[in-house]
Amino acid sequence: MDVQYARSGDVDIAYRVLGDGALTLVYVDGSFTNMEVMWEHPHYRHFCQRLASFSRLVLFDKRGMGLSDRAEIGTLEERMEDVRAVLDDVGAPQAALLGVSEGGPMSLLFAASYPDRTTALVLCGAEVKEEITDDWPWGELTRAEFEESVAGLPDRWGKGLSATTFTPDATDADFERRWWAKVQLQSASPRVAIAFQRMAFDIDVRHVVSAIAVPSLVVHRIGDRVCHVENARFLARTIRGAEYVELPGNDHGPYASSGGDIADEIQEFLTGVREPEEPDRVLATILFTDIVGSTDRARELGDRRWRELLDRHHELVRSQLERFRGREVDTAGDGFFATFDGPARAIRCGRAIVDSVGSVGLEIRTGLHTGEVELAGDAVRGIAVHMGARVAAQAAPGEVLVSQTVKDLVAGSGIEFADRGLHELNGIPGEWRLYAVT
Repeated sequence: MDVQYARSGDVDIAYRVLGDGALTLVYVDGSFTNMEVMWEHPHYRHFCQRLASFSRLVLFDKRGMGLSDRAEIGTLEERMEDVRAVLDDVGAPQAALLGVSEGGPMSLLFAASYPDRTTALVLCGAEVKEEITDDWPWGELTRAEFEESVAGLPDRWGKGLSATTFTPDATDADFERRWWAKVQLQSASPRVAIAFQRMAFDIDVRHVVSAIAVPSLVVHRIGDRVCHVENARFLARTIRGAEYVELPGNDHGPYASSGGDIADEIQEFLTGVREPEEPDRVLATILFTDIVGSTDRARELGDRRWRELLDRHHELVRSQLERFRGREVDTAGDGFFATFDGPARAIRCGRAIVDSVGSVGLEIRTGLHTGEVELAGDAVRGIAVHMGARVAAQAAPGEVLVSQTVKDLVAGSGIEFADRGLHELNGIPGEWRLYAVT
């Protein structure tokens, strides 16, 4: 997934391509972008990988942001031309566009200007007009409220405070805030951020919408706290023949909770086929990790240094999960919950995680158990999950502890164990023999 550059006038636009499907899909994101940092979010990553499973997905950083040239923000028309430049560079005569938030107006303008190059238009949480006026009560702010907000932006920049409105339904609000803070800092300076917000606040594409003549899908969460649902309803009734799907929830980012429901709608609209239902119950190896003494370390280092160390910990863990083909299910505080379809790989991954985070002065406990789990969308549930968490709680610092089930399943693999005796596990009936990987 190498970074490549398309020339748009005097500006280089950074982009990446995922997947090799016959359909090219350009993800026109909203707000601020940095492809490197955004990829660190497991739900964003999973959402993009899901889109790439049925398309050739193109991600790019907008002009003035992220890995693209730190040029002036430019006009909406110039930014739309950046999409055309990326399409030219990937050799795609036509593509479908996924316009999210402020990327919605960019995509609308492109589809109206280049219908011959637009196979389809998908709008998700897409804005029509940000300013609240007498004839548009569904914006975000009045002009006076906007000016007050912009004046205070330098003091808020890099703190990730807007995560509470972008993904309010997230299970790990602290991770969302830290991730969004990092996106802000590594996408743009406060000066560029203000210039972008002024440009975006002045956008009004109501006059463009009726000119759209390509197949269109509008998807919106009914409680979206950034973009009022009436934006979507306006788009759906004004774009000729548009399909409209209204989903429950309050999140703005389509990747929230891995975006499975939104990805389903996009796939069916673009390909005519919905992702096959996964089996309700499967056998999986559960891995849990937890940093030893995290509270004391945080107090010792202070908030800023602890956040930096925690970010590094997350990078190292995710690197090993990717290496051993583990699936990250959740990140709660300073621990990880992941699944594997093979216990031997899960053990080796656990050992590699212990070693890699040890290189930055952290010790973790790691626990594994294999059992039947229930799949509910992107969630993984069942007694096996609780068992994995309880095993991890019994592990010593730097230890990878496994249940008898895991040990028995890897017989003949060459992995060796030390018997750690019988244990009573909180909430799990009976006594369980546990083993440390040696």
